[in-house]
Amino acid sequence: MLASFLGWTLDAFDYFLLVFCISAIAEDFHTRTSVVAESLFLTLAFRPFGAFLFGILADRYGRRPVLMLNVACYSVFELSCAFVPSIHALFVLRALFGIAMGGEWGVGAALALETLPKEGRGFFSGLLQEGYAVGYLVAAATYALFYRPLTHVYWYGHSLGWRGLFVVGAMPALLIFYIAGSVEESPVWRDGQRNVAKAGLSFTDLKKYFATFFFLVLLMSGFNLFSHGTQDLYPTFLQKDHHSSAAMTGMIAMIYNVGALLGGIFFGAISERIGRKRAIIAAAFLSLPVIPLFALGHSFSVLAAGAFLMQFMVQGAWGVVPAYLTELSPAPVRATFPGLAYQLGNLIASRSAVIQARFAEHYGSFSVVMAGTVAIVAIYLVCITAFGRESKGMNMSSE
Repeated sequence: MLASFLGWTLDAFDYFLLVFCISAIAEDFHTRTSVVAESLFLTLAFRPFGAFLFGILADRYGRRPVLMLNVACYSVFELSCAFVPSIHALFVLRALFGIAMGGEWGVGAALALETLPKEGRGFFSGLLQEGYAVGYLVAAATYALFYRPLTHVYWYGHSLGWRGLFVVGAMPALLIFYIAGSVEESPVWRDGQRNVAKAGLSFTDLKKYFATFFFLVLLMSGFNLFSHGTQDLYPTFLQKDHHSSAAMTGMIAMIYNVGALLGGIFFGAISERIGRKRAIIAAAFLSLPVIPLFALGHSFSVLAAGAFLMQFMVQGAWGVVPAYLTELSPAPVRATFPGLAYQLGNLIASRSAVIQARFAEHYGSFSVVMAGTVAIVAIYLVCITAFGRESKGMNMSSE
């Protein structure tokens, strides 16, 4: 559980370092914010390739060694971003980073949730998913404490330019040593590998699970629009619309990621009592009354409170996702099936930051764009979740 949590945390940490640096990178390369936002699109768009590649490897060779390979890959690509000579080189590296990032979630979720007892799966699902919020929180703290706009300087004293932050982003590679020395293979994968290798999935199985897979892709499209639509450009919204300093932006981001962490654990835990579907629907619906505070506030306190409550609901809904997707996935491809559905949903949602940035440039403000995004996506998520089936309490070991 700890290895999977840290893998997702550090993966998110590396992703969100870029989110905080969009304005600085645009200034350094003399381009628009929407152009730099294309790097976020490329990261999200290439994640399905990673989910498919690393998922197949994990179903074939085991969760543990593939998780180590995955962490090594995204750490190397993150470090390489510190030395890019042009915006186009950054695009290439963020696409490669997306492949590595896309593989981690499915592999880590399979390793953790196949190992844990089913009675506490909802709570641990929320905790595992909020490694994402913790990664965002650490990125926000790193940005607030160490970032300074130093042109063509990687580090100076205790201050880092945007390039220096990417150097710090290579530190997750140290997690490999912990996984190698302390983590065992998934017992479900280990005990069932002989039969899985013989049987695999038949064509009948594929037809049987296609409807579930299609539903999960539509569901994860909504989920990814929900999270990326409220998170990726929120620091830029604070910087552009409210002229927040690096310290102020980082502080608000830390506050709303505490809300995300608490929300994911809370809704993940209550999904054990009220069911996965009801927990998701409740969290998505409760985000709607928070929109005025989140997107239309004018003071630091109002924006911080709104962002805290919004991410409590957004990541509250997300806290149910690891358990829900893993429970609905067939055993022979449990590292591939949920991760690929997740990342294909990500692909559909991958242009969200670019579209938001262009609308904001056109209208001169991010506030209405952020508010509209939440309203549309939350209603969609409530409706699509209602069509799914409940999965709480499934015994993956016997299955």
